[in-house]
Amino acid sequence: MQNIPQKGNFLSALAAPARRALAQKNITTPAQLATFTEKELLQLHGVGPSSIPTLRSILQANGLSFKQ
Repeated sequence: MQNIPQKGNFLSALAAPARRALAQKNITTPAQLATFTEKELLQLHGVGPSSIPTLRSILQANGLSFKQ
């Protein structure tokens, strides 16, 4: 199982292209991440299918989930 970072540093669990894609959209907190659907995130250049399980774990660790 992967090590999920603390709330303030959740982007560090992702590969650099996914981090840059989220940062470019100003997604810097799990709460902001939860305002997107998985499909919307996959449309961002740099966020691939392998990023979704990590992002899902981050949201779950913070009592959140992706927008439906």
